[in-house]
Amino acid sequence: MQAWRVHRNGEPSEVMELEETDRPTPGDGQVLLKVLAANINFPDALLCRGQYQVRPPLPFTPGVEICGETEDGRRVLATPALPDGGLAEYVVADEAALLPVPDALDDAEAAALHIGYQTGWFGLHRRAHLQAGETLLVHAAAGGVGSAAVQLGKAAGATVIGVVGGPEKAAIARRLGCDLVIDRRSEDIVTAVKEATGGRGADVVYDPVGGDAYAKSVKCIAFEGRVVVVGFASGTIPAPGLNHALVKNYSIVGLHWGLYNTKDPAAVRACHDELTKLAAQGVVKPLVSERLPMADAARGVQRVADGTSTGRVVVLPAGGTR
Repeated sequence: MQAWRVHRNGEPSEVMELEETDRPTPGDGQVLLKVLAANINFPDALLCRGQYQVRPPLPFTPGVEICGETEDGRRVLATPALPDGGLAEYVVADEAALLPVPDALDDAEAAALHIGYQTGWFGLHRRAHLQAGETLLVHAAAGGVGSAAVQLGKAAGATVIGVVGGPEKAAIARRLGCDLVIDRRSEDIVTAVKEATGGRGADVVYDPVGGDAYAKSVKCIAFEGRVVVVGFASGTIPAPGLNHALVKNYSIVGLHWGLYNTKDPAAVRACHDELTKLAAQGVVKPLVSERLPMADAARGVQRVADGTSTGRVVVLPAGGTR
């Protein structure tokens, strides 16, 4: 089979190589899946660079989530077991963790439903307890993680403010349903949020960026607000001023969604049931901006790494368009 392999750490476009390799062999409790679509995530870029919290042995195949097909023809969502990730024609995955694909989504959309939307749902509901009528501030709102949070925030009845970089991404954030879009390149985030909320600030901040995005967020956080720390796409991990959190009375909560797979797998399945309902209603629908053939996967991972992509970039190993 064909698979993208990383033999040394570095930039994805430089270290990813498309190779012929053997199909992986399922172990106890695992199944072999044909990859219908593989969604590219920012962690795939970090894996290539050797900067992710998990460092699989070299060589490895990136790709942390897929829509796959079982031997009996069922479409399922899976998180392949590294070092044999999803940017391949076949993967193995734990059978107990497989989730059925919502009928409302095609293969590419389904591949993008799992990690990003689960992260958004747990972040907004389990960690931040977002309530209808509250104001939600989403950084990188036109990106893969941010776009999911925007849709889930609107589904929860929140007023959603999206922060983006550039007019193209601003247009996408508006189409996603943001009530207000702030272009961080030409507008001051703090001033815009305070003006939009009558000086109150954002009740919940969803931050997959870190760095300056976090610094601006805590300057416009509401009384009893909650900042959900999701990731550090900026490359800079903030150092929170806990004295500031104390005097302004806000909470900083971390979210590592992967822990729920081991600590509370029943909650993951319950969340998937809720996402399936929302997909059936048309309330959530992953924004797939690019559907790439297998040969272009390295270019796609590099675009995600560089922050130039919007929505989700999905690889279709079989060459399909679904």
